This record gives sequence, structure tokens and C-alpha cells, in this order.
Amino acid sequence: MHLTVIGINHKTSPIEVREKFSISKETILQGLQNIKQYNGLSEAVILSTCNRTEVYAVQSGVDSSYSVKQFLFDLIGCSNDIDEYLYTFNDVECTRHLFEVASSLDSLILGEGQILSQVKAAYTMAKDVSATSTILNTLFNRAIATGKIVRTETKIAYNSVSVSYAAVELAKRSLNGLNGKCALIFGAGKMAQLTAQHLISHGIDKIFIANRHIERAEELALKVGGEAIAWSKALSGTVDVDVIVTSTGAPHYVVKAQQTYDLMQQRGGRKLFIIDIAVPRDVEPEVGNIEGVTLFNIDDLESVVDAHVKQRQEEAKLAQKIVDDNVNLLVERFKYLSFQPLMASLSQQAEQVRLREIHRVSSKLPNLTVEEQRVIDNMTKMIVRKLLRLPMMNLNSSAGTSDEKFYVDAVKSLFFDSRAYR
Repeated sequence: MHLTVIGINHKTSPIEVREKFSISKETILQGLQNIKQYNGLSEAVILSTCNRTEVYAVQSGVDSSYSVKQFLFDLIGCSNDIDEYLYTFNDVECTRHLFEVASSLDSLILGEGQILSQVKAAYTMAKDVSATSTILNTLFNRAIATGKIVRTETKIAYNSVSVSYAAVELAKRSLNGLNGKCALIFGAGKMAQLTAQHLISHGIDKIFIANRHIERAEELALKVGGEAIAWSKALSGTVDVDVIVTSTGAPHYVVKAQQTYDLMQQRGGRKLFIIDIAVPRDVEPEVGNIEGVTLFNIDDLESVVDAHVKQRQEEAKLAQKIVDDNVNLLVERFKYLSFQPLMASLSQQAEQVRLREIHRVSSKLPNLTVEEQRVIDNMTKMIVRKLLRLPMMNLNSSAGTSDEKFYVDAVKSLFFDSRAYR
């Protein structure tokens, strides 16, 4: 069994590379349903967020890295010139990496809370289409539990900023405050809603909401006291906005250079700040070259001053200790998982023999009472259990030792057709 993660994140690649790895929910579901087409790939979970795309996989009997990488490349439809941005972790390091991700120790913003729910959603999606089994079920359940422990037993999330909060802080810094200012938000999802709420709490005067489905824009506008605007008129109808924040799930640019250039011609030299927190990006990169426009993307949020980051870094040390302890516990448990199919097969074979012999005896003793049948059934169960007890104990005790291969091979040779295990 090989446990592997291969992926890309904000530490290894810029936004222009990372956005190529953004995978839609539909593509993820289709990929998970086809994992058996890849040589030796038996389980998989795909985690795709604005700052990372990762494939966690279980393989047996083949080079795990090659097949998992091919699976990832097929999902994104690209394999050229991206190896330098990828990372791969196997077995224990794979386990440690996931635990750190779920605990927000590997996030762009230390202590942010959204990643744990994203890990849960990715695992649930894979589990619902039967793309996970014993190994990844065990791994992800323990990782999610560890993430919860970190958030409850440390203060790593204390005053932690979210991506939306950081975007508003960036706007506030750029505009020397938000009082009396006007904003336009592209998008009406969770991130857009949080951004609107943060803008309001920081004193923004007016908010326009644009979304392809106008009813969703109207719904969000009603919640935050803003004004919905038709998607097609968003830029041309908001000449006086000071800041634009984009957070859509569109696979293409929603703010283009020519549109923005035309807008700036109407503003009489008034500056415009655009913050693009979407992955893939919502704003055409050339927009940043237009005079009077300052364009930020999600990678620029790391520069936002966070007064509480030092305190959370101290809490991160406590969180890392929790992660390390839980990784060690799981690694110990994983030692025995590889034996479970063999031990289950041995128990099943013994049970089949027991039931067959009881059936044979029953035909010769047709007058047995129900109580006598129960006594015979219990007695034969105890005989099987006691005969298997010592082999099972020795097999378990050999896990992770130099004797492991000897005991596994011995059980296979003595009790089974060895060809079935090749």
C-alpha cells in the first residue's frame, strides 16, 4: 500500500500557474468515478481551493507517483512545464501534510477557518461516489478530527483573518479608509457575502452587487443593504466606484481590459482599485497596466498587515504538537491495516470450514434440540477462535518489524493458494 499526495499550492506557484489547476466540481466527480482506470489506483480524494489543488491517493503494487500524477494531469488537461511547481509526499509525510492542511498550518493566512470545511467537503464528495475505502476513510476522519482539536485547544484562530477580510483590509489601506467610499462586488456566493459584510463593518458608504443571475445579486443586496446591478451594466453603470472586488466561479475573465479602459475614460482621472480574490482569476491581467488602475490578486493578500500574526505563530507551535501526536497515532494504526485483509481471509476460511462441518454433522444428528445446536455452534466457534489466536497475535506483533515479511509469507503459504496474493 502506498499513500501519496501530489499537488500545488500558494507556496510553490504564483496565481497564474495555480489557476490552471483549478478543477470544477463536475470534473472532480467525473475523475473520482473513473479512478479504477488508472493502474493500481484504488482510492482518491481531490482537494481544490483558491490556494491549492491536491490529489490524495492509495495505490498498491505500482509506482504511486506516476499514476497519481497522470490522474492529476488528466483532470486539469495539462502536463507541460508544471513539474517544477508540484510537490509529492508519501506515506508518513503525506499524512503529516494533510493534518497540517486541515489544521490551517499550511494556509496562506495562518489559522483561517475555511480550509477545514473544504477538506471535509472534498472527502465527503469522494466518499459519496465510493472513491474512498479503509485507508482514506481512516486518514481523512482523523485529519478532520485533528483540525477540530487544534481549533478548540489552541488560539490559532484567534483574530485570524479570512481571504475576504484581508481583501477589505487591502482596500482600506489603499484608499486611506473606506468612509464615504463606494464598492462594486462581482459575485454573490459565500466569499462575496463575507466581503460585503466586512466592507460595511469598515464604513463603506455604498455597495453594488453584480451577478450573472440577477436574483442572487438582489438577494445578497437585500442582506447587506446594497444595490443589485445587472451583470451587463456593472462596469458602465458604476463609474463612481472606488474599489471593485471580484469573487466569482467563472472559468473566464469577467473584467476585461477594454471594458476597464473605457470606464477609466469616464472617470476623469479618478483612481480605481481592483481586488481579484478568485481562482481562476476574474480580472484580465492587462487591466493592471491601465493608467489609474491598481490591480491586486489573491497572492497580494499575504502582504496585509496582521497585528495578531505573532500570537498565532506561538499558538501554531502548540498546534504542531497536536498534529505530530495524532500523526504518530495514525501511523501506528496504519501498521496493522495492511494485515486486515489477510487476517479477515484467514478468519473467513476457518468460518467456512466450521459451518460446512456443522452442516455435515447436523444431517447425521437430525434430532438435536435447539439448545444442543446452540451449544455445538458456540463450542465450534471457540475452537476456531483459540486455534487462530496465536497466529493472529504473532502476525499482529510482527507489524513494522524485521519479522513482518516472514509471518505474512508463512500465513499465505500455509493457509492459502499463494497465487491469489501475487
